[in-house]
Order: sequence, then structure tokens, then C-alpha cells
Amino acid sequence: MELKIINKSNNPLPRYESEQAAGMDIRCNIQEAITLQPMERRLIPTGLFIELPAGYEAQIRPRSGLALKRGLTVLNTPGTIDADYRGEVGVILINLSGEKQTIEPGERICQMVIARHEQPELVEVKELSETERGAGGFGHSGRK
Repeated sequence: MELKIINKSNNPLPRYESEQAAGMDIRCNIQEAITLQPMERRLIPTGLFIELPAGYEAQIRPRSGLALKRGLTVLNTPGTIDADYRGEVGVILINLSGEKQTIEPGERICQMVIARHEQPELVEVKELSETERGAGGFGHSGRK
């Protein structure tokens, strides 16, 4: 599969940081450092524009190290980029820590996972088949 990409940033193209990584790291395209106050969110540009094949999406996800060590995460996780979108890839970052966090130019801020998806035909029915679980949801299986 090919992923067409335009890179209008001064950063290298996104890449997989390990041999079996599912996501490729994306860097911010900013000229000066940006400081996010606690609970502040901001749209961060990447300078990247992609063309996905039909039937695929790009998922924008947090980097685990940023989330754990600095409390920075992607707000609409996972963010979805549809195959027919041609605008710049933007990342909504939020600072969930109790202190201000600074994002430096070219810093890796998220990861992008390319995934196949389906568009099913919806069939409206009056009832669904029975299962052992039934309608059991949030916490239905207990804590242990």
C-alpha cells in the first residue's frame, strides 16, 4: 500500500520508530515553542497533507511517553482522518497535568496508525439475537 504525502514542514517524514511499530511518529510544525497551561488545549499544525486509499483511515493517537511523563495527550483520541480529506493534518493536544508543558519545534507529538475500515449497510430490525452477556455493559464482569 502507498500513502501519498506532502510535507510542508522542515521535519523529516513520519516514520516507524521500531521494526514492528503500529504507529508512525508525527512531529509538530511550529516556529516557536508553545506552552500549554494545565487543561489548555490547542490545535497543533504538522505541515503534513495525506492522500489515503479508499477504505482506509489514519488514526491520530497519543504518544504513551508524553501522556505518562508530561500529561500531554490527543483530545479526540483517536482522531480520524478520512480518505477524502486533503487538508493539513492537525493534532488537538491537551495538557492534563497540573503544570504548564512546553512543546518544542519539531517535537514528536503523536502517532499515526493507518487502518482499513468498512462502511456496512445498516439493516433496521425489531430485535437482536440473544447472547449470554446480553445487555451487560460497563463493569458487568466485576473487578477481578
